[in-house]
Parts: sequence; structure tokens; C-alpha cells
Amino acid sequence: MIFSVRKTERSVLFVGLLIALLLFGSRATANHSGELDSNRSNDSETTVVLGGDDLTAGIPGSGPLTLDEIRVWLSNAQHHQPLTVQLPLGLDKAAANIQGVDKNPLTKAKIELGRQLYFDTRLSIDNTVSCASCHDPNFGYAKDTRFGVGIKELEGNRNSPVAYNRIVTGAQFWDGRAGSLEEQAVGPIANPIEMGNTHQQCVETLRQIPGYAIQFEAIFSDGVTIENVGQVIASFERVIVTGPAPFDYQERLESFETAFAAELEDLSALAEEDPDLFFQFALLKKNVADAPMSDSAKRGRVLFFDPKINCATCHSGANFADELYHNLGVGMDAKEPDLGRHVVTKEEKDKGAFKTPTLRNVELTAPYMHDGSQKTLLEVVEWYAKGGHPNPTLSDKVKKFDATQQDKEDLVEFMRALTGTFPKVCTDRLPK
Repeated sequence: MIFSVRKTERSVLFVGLLIALLLFGSRATANHSGELDSNRSNDSETTVVLGGDDLTAGIPGSGPLTLDEIRVWLSNAQHHQPLTVQLPLGLDKAAANIQGVDKNPLTKAKIELGRQLYFDTRLSIDNTVSCASCHDPNFGYAKDTRFGVGIKELEGNRNSPVAYNRIVTGAQFWDGRAGSLEEQAVGPIANPIEMGNTHQQCVETLRQIPGYAIQFEAIFSDGVTIENVGQVIASFERVIVTGPAPFDYQERLESFETAFAAELEDLSALAEEDPDLFFQFALLKKNVADAPMSDSAKRGRVLFFDPKINCATCHSGANFADELYHNLGVGMDAKEPDLGRHVVTKEEKDKGAFKTPTLRNVELTAPYMHDGSQKTLLEVVEWYAKGGHPNPTLSDKVKKFDATQQDKEDLVEFMRALTGTFPKVCTDRLPK
């Protein structure tokens, strides 16, 4: 029995377990919030840690959704319970920025209906384009084309912005013209070069699909409306978040080692006196070992936060985006440049200004900039290093800096260390 083992032997066992955790892994793994047990989000059944697969896996089964499957799903009262959400490790520092859920509470029923609509081409006028056409999970919820491509292969003039981590953002689109995620969600439906539909026709189409009609009627008192379409798509998009990245694990470990430096000097004593703290340390070490930052990425982290380089001035906070608009000079040498935020505000200072995108999972979302003009992250770094393109409203935060080729490559490696997992999403279970 473990209780009969002497103290010194027990300490050796604990330290041995630490080694086993680091070298061979353990069934005790961290969930997206950094807790030991990934199978329990919280004591409350209505509290969930975003980033897992349970909210996006679709109604259980295979093939097109049948009415019977949908009715069984809707009959579960828990699917209509408002959810309290927690953000995963790393993004959790942006918890105070969570937006929209006060007016549009998240429920599993809304999220699931939004998932279906997100991947359904029937929202478009000719049944060819869905939300996922431009914000594709296979391309980091963006697209690998320079510009968005809609019905009849019509091409826009801006790169498809990412559709993840929207839960911590307010205004949407590159120019912030949509005041909420709900407004953004229905905008492309009526855009003539995106889905080319009308809101009225979209609503009529959904009303004629029994599987959609019964879901809207179960969730909303007024059934299918374009406002409710926006609510459910926004609900789905809010749960698409980036999981912990190597940077997050490294930061958490270093913070832990600083906070508990004295206790960590003697691991045998710590294992004996505070097993919970010991196991927490062991888990952090395992996370870093499983998803390490390279030496290049660590050098890039120092450069990224160096005021002389200035990256963190705009790419700030847990989502690495300040939610503001800046003129970087991109495209400003064109005969008729895209004036970005100025079109919305009419203010001179906003000419050529576009919203700062998140750097989380940025390596998955090439090409870059609002016009998709830069194909690689190295091109982006080089653009900043040369100080952008001069123009009358160039942001004062864009400043030329001296960097070696290795420095530039290190900055790219740091951005790659901001890549975490996405929740697995069912893309093909839609109502008949």
C-alpha cells in the first residue's frame, strides 16, 4: 500500500512520476484552460471551455440530417440552456473582451444551427457559395486566394479576413463597417459579388427546408428571420477559437517558475508537501516538451516585444491585435487606392487604414494584408522593416527598423509559435 511507504521512498516515487510525465506522457493531460482534467470543463454543466470539439462536432450520426435526428436533438433541454464560456489558455487573458453573448446568449442549439448554415451553399442565390467558401477551415478559416471569390467566380478587392477568435472582437471586416458579428454574418448573403442573394429570398429558402424551419421555430419565437440567421451563424463563429500555442505553454511555465522559484528548488520536498503544485509543474513541463518553442522562435519573441521593432504596439493583448485601424502604406501607391476605414468614418486620418488582424494561427492564413499582396510572413516582416510605403496618412507606429536576415526569420518563427489547434468541425451534416 502507498500509505505504508516511507517518506523518502514516497518522494522518490513522486520524482519518478515527474520523469515519466516528461518522457512518456500521461493520461492526465491539460485541457484548453490549462487544467489537469480535460474531461471536465467546470463544476457547472452549462460552463464550457472553448476550443474543444463538443460544440462543433455536429448532431451525432452520419449523412444528411434527418427530421427525426433533428427532433431528438431539439428535445434535449440542455441544448437550449445558455452557456457560460471560458477561453482556452493564452486567449483566456482576453476574457474581459468577450463580446456579443450578453445580447445573443450561446446555446448548443444555436451553435449547431449556425454550424449547418455556415457550410450550406443554399444561402447563396445559385447554391454555389457558403460562408466556408471564403472562410474555410482547411485554410485557417480564411482562404488561400488573394481576394475573396463569390458567385460566378466574381472577385472582390480584399483578402478574406479570418473567422476565428471573433468572440473577443467588436466591429468586423477590414474596415469595421459591421458593428457586430451578427451584422457581419448576414452581410455577404446580400452582397452581389459574394452570395448574390437577398435577405428576403434567403429567409424564404430556409423556411422551405423542414430541417431548418423546425430548428428556428424551436430556438426563436419568430422562427426564420434574417436577424435570427445572423444570431446563429455568429454563435457558431464565436466558438471557433485558437487553442494553446507553444508560446502560451512557454509563457505559463516561465510565469510558474518565477512565482514558485523557492518551492521548485527541492522537487522531492515539493512532491511530499504540496503534491497538487508538484503535478501542476510536471504538467507544464510536459506541455512545453510536447509543443516546444524553437530557439529561433524564442529569439523572435524578444525582438517582437522590443520597442525598437514595435510589433507589439499594434499586435497587442492575448489575441495579438489591438482592434484598431492603421495605415501601413499597403496599396497606397495605386492610382485609386482602397481607402479602408475612411469610407466608413469619412475622417481624413482614416484614409488607407485597416483593422489589425490577429497573429494567432497566422501561419495558416496566407496571403497577407487587406489586399492579399504579400504571400509569406517573411514578406510581411520585410514590409515593416522598410517602414511601409510613405503616404500622407501613414501610421506613426510604422517605423523602419534595422534587422538582419536572421532577425527577420526569427520573427517569422515566433509568429509560427503562436499556432494552436482549432476545434474539429463537422462540415457535411446538413438538413436535406
